[in-house]
Amino acid sequence: MSDPILSVRPMSFQWETSDPFLFCVHHDDAYPPGRDDLSPAASLAGRNLGQDFEPRDGWRMYHGRRVPGFPQHPHRGFETVTLARRGYIDHSDSLGAQARFGHGDVQWMTAGRGIVHSEMFPLVNQDRGNPTELFQIWMNLPAADKMVEPHFTMMWARDIPRRTFTDEGGGTTEVTMVAGALDGARAPAPPPASWASRPQAEVAIWTIRLSPGASWTVPAASPGLNRTLYLFAGASLDVAGRTLAPTVGVRVRSDAPLLLRNGPAESELLLLQGRPIGEPVAHYGPFVMNSRQELEQAFSDYQRTRFGGWPWESDGPAHGREQGRFARHADGRREEPA
Repeated sequence: MSDPILSVRPMSFQWETSDPFLFCVHHDDAYPPGRDDLSPAASLAGRNLGQDFEPRDGWRMYHGRRVPGFPQHPHRGFETVTLARRGYIDHSDSLGAQARFGHGDVQWMTAGRGIVHSEMFPLVNQDRGNPTELFQIWMNLPAADKMVEPHFTMMWARDIPRRTFTDEGGGTTEVTMVAGALDGARAPAPPPASWASRPQAEVAIWTIRLSPGASWTVPAASPGLNRTLYLFAGASLDVAGRTLAPTVGVRVRSDAPLLLRNGPAESELLLLQGRPIGEPVAHYGPFVMNSRQELEQAFSDYQRTRFGGWPWESDGPAHGREQGRFARHADGRREEPA
């Protein structure tokens, strides 16, 4: 059988992905204790506020000027999948919905015809640091669904399935499934218009954690899918006989099983898999369409309608310090994890 590894490429801050995915960003910030207003209890002098992507002292403000994060900004034509591994994210949007999620929760948002939202990182701990780590994955929508109504789904950590596999030497591998299925477990349903809602797309979004020295085989899927493993933590990992070190993206054949043998430290990977949509992609800033003309229309529509306007007093609302995890949807429905 031919080599299951198709390519190996280094990873920067924004990870290169393959259709149906657009890109993935790994935010990992060691924020200091927070003030009463949920901002960093540290000097912001010398930071390029509003455009601070330099990891000074191990953390960034991004577009935030008081609370770190991303104040209101528009999207059209694709989806965001946000895996909040540590810390909290405060969501607000132009539909009137809000949420606070984190510590293993996932928000899956279909921008569709257009939405404005903010994603702020509230520093709720005053007596200790506020480490915040998340993946944000952009996934395309096919032309037929680019103008669907916006929608978001919350996947609370308790509802996201995990499977632990133990090898002959006692090493363990834990797989967490945000999308897709494994070993009889299936991830919660994505939004209804998502490319991932089509069974034939075989979309999988997994995080994989291997203990030191552990071995595990990623099972084969159907041929013709794009499948990439991103090694973002660890010392070394043998992938199908090739020893790799973080941080690299490994594009592999989808129809071949893939043996992983871990090195001396715990390793972590993100797996992205899906059948290509196979349509032209016109991408500029916050909009992803199929043609330049559609991009120009998206900018025109946003300038004219603001995608419904911004109903909040602040460009980057942060919820109260004592507020727990919750989601209030545009239709008024409220949910909270137990």
